[in-house]
Amino acid sequence: MSTETPAAAEVTAAVARLDSHAYASRVAALRDAMRERGLAAVVLAGPESIYHQTGLDHLGYFALTLLVVPVAGPPVLIARQMEEHTLRAQVPHVRHAAYTDGEDPAEVAARTLLDSTPPGSRVGVEEQSMFLPPALLHRMRAMTPDLVWTDCSALPAALRMIKTDAELDCVRQAAEVSDVAMRTALATAAPGVNERTVAARTHQAMIEAGGEPPGFVPLIRSVARLPQEHVTWSDHVLRHGEALFVELSGCVRRYHAPMSRVVHCGEAAPGAEPAAEAARAGQEAARAALVPGAFTREVYAAWEDTVAEATGVRQRRHHCGYLTGIGFSPSWVGGGDVLGIRADGGTVVRAGMVFHLMSWVTSPVSHVVSDTAVVTEDGCRLLTRTPRELVVAPAAPDRPARSP
Repeated sequence: MSTETPAAAEVTAAVARLDSHAYASRVAALRDAMRERGLAAVVLAGPESIYHQTGLDHLGYFALTLLVVPVAGPPVLIARQMEEHTLRAQVPHVRHAAYTDGEDPAEVAARTLLDSTPPGSRVGVEEQSMFLPPALLHRMRAMTPDLVWTDCSALPAALRMIKTDAELDCVRQAAEVSDVAMRTALATAAPGVNERTVAARTHQAMIEAGGEPPGFVPLIRSVARLPQEHVTWSDHVLRHGEALFVELSGCVRRYHAPMSRVVHCGEAAPGAEPAAEAARAGQEAARAALVPGAFTREVYAAWEDTVAEATGVRQRRHHCGYLTGIGFSPSWVGGGDVLGIRADGGTVVRAGMVFHLMSWVTSPVSHVVSDTAVVTEDGCRLLTRTPRELVVAPAAPDRPARSP
């Protein structure tokens, strides 16, 4: 008899649908793009790029892991020898080239390229990946003097930009996990509760709902530390009248659905209600503007103008959202280069894109609300559904959070 929770069972179904999607079609799309650019092979280094092309999902990418995709012939995964069993189990359709501890992986990569490309070939490399050390790339180039190397870092990211139906199934299930975890966090926070306790219960709920390890741990901190954008829980005990910020993402088959909320402990601070209303209005304006054919700068302008009208203050942020999807630690944005919704953004919005849509205001007090949004053929829909109204947790720590 199955012991899966309903949420976890839905996650299992989403994974099965993704497994049925042929990775061969993704390799074919990559090769079409390679031919257009005159590339005989590409070398992918980001775990998101390798996962997208092969389905390899493990934590061994801390040691050099490369995928060489020639324009013809089987792709080759270059990985540490001790990952052999993982590679056989997960990606038997890809040829494997292992290096032992103490062996220079650059030599294995160079041999693989020389075996699969003729002299004088152009080779694209994902050289901006944080998982490709410059010294190793330098050695690979030195060992292949007859090859012409070029940066193709933007290519694999572009191929991941538009999600298929199978991928969107996983994002939707990740959103369900996010909502379960967020509701738990909001219900746990209260005066006298340690931030660490909120984090522990949030993690448990996330796992029990069918979530996998996300690319980023939940960011849980009091609003007093809100400007420290990438720090998380401490041993701080929440006080009456204090607010707690929670940003997290469920993860299903490496697909993410980030969201954030603020909960006030005991009572809300003066100005909290209008700040929350301004943040909600800004998010709704951005959502309404996030439609196929729009430029990302237009979405940002809609957010900024709406918040300025609501607060009387023109607040500038580095972005009001960013593209998301496949993610591996230490990020859920798919790598170090963030495609954000910025004031000068020239990216054209297309159906199938998934964004973490954020509305962050600092006047009259700080407040944040964010959700995962999918662009459809006729608009934009928020996938995470936890209520966006101002939340106040009553003084008793065992009582659920409520909206006033």
